[in-house]
Amino acid sequence: MKDIARELGVSVATVSRALKDSPRISAAQRERIQAFAQSHHFTPNYVAETLRHSRVRPQKIIGVIIPQFAHFYFSSILSGIEQEASARGYSIMVAQSDEQYDREVRICKSFYEHKVCGIIVSQAKDTQKYDHFQQLIDMGVPLVFYDRICTGVNASRVVVDDYMGAFNAVTHLINTGCRRIAYYGASMTLEISKNRYNGYRDALLRQGLQPREEWVHICDNRADAEAITPQILSEEEIPDAFFAVNDDTAIGILYSAKRMGYRVPEDISICGFTNGQRAVACDPMLTTVEQRGVTVGEEAANILIQLVEGSLPPGHVEKRVVRTRLIIRGTTR
Repeated sequence: MKDIARELGVSVATVSRALKDSPRISAAQRERIQAFAQSHHFTPNYVAETLRHSRVRPQKIIGVIIPQFAHFYFSSILSGIEQEASARGYSIMVAQSDEQYDREVRICKSFYEHKVCGIIVSQAKDTQKYDHFQQLIDMGVPLVFYDRICTGVNASRVVVDDYMGAFNAVTHLINTGCRRIAYYGASMTLEISKNRYNGYRDALLRQGLQPREEWVHICDNRADAEAITPQILSEEEIPDAFFAVNDDTAIGILYSAKRMGYRVPEDISICGFTNGQRAVACDPMLTTVEQRGVTVGEEAANILIQLVEGSLPPGHVEKRVVRTRLIIRGTTR
């Protein structure tokens, strides 16, 4: 407010009243001050306002945006972020985008208004415009992506080796005798989906096998897997293996196959991607690619805190890859 007052040649009190829409300031003066504040991205510091009459010292707070709390992988990442932040003297403020672009934009605005020291985010499935992320960077807010990165924004990120995770999983299916391998993946607007599909495809091609269009589906949840798998398994020629983008989808395939009388893994092998708690709660237990979510969260928090504290220079883009590993259990031969 001091900056606005100096630029416009008015008192700080006048600026404060105008921003609060006080009738004690003329309409013309209010509009002039509010327009200037908006054009320079001024937002009230609610934390400072709360502490104005308090002796409590403000905390170092990191904003975290998670697509959905229900997913084991995202909750494990959140655990890693919290552990690293707490060990370094930081607190976290968490919000769920629920896979909605509009909600994600509102959360970014709210975090900025509450003056978090930085933001760690995995973009929503619906997000195809990235102005809200770029604006944060332009306004000097440290930003770190995890899992679902935004290739349209030059920011630090932590990902798992999705390509090699998928490549190794499908190679394992092939090495155990599978030749007709179906793929269930997420929308190709997400970078992780492209990488996992490319790993699947290249593993087939390396062994002289061709991906079959009728066995490649956009399907990334259990409900959809249970809806489409029975039709695929009712055809004259069926897959002898499925590779799924996550464990929930793989478990949907497993449930459908068993309900139709197929033996797993004797008739059909199934591999997922996550290694969450559900992978060991099904029968047989699920072969899957372990993503190491806690490590992803720790790395993301570490990068952000380094940016906040200056051990990484402003504008530096840090890229880290967390290695996956294949966990072989009972759904593959």
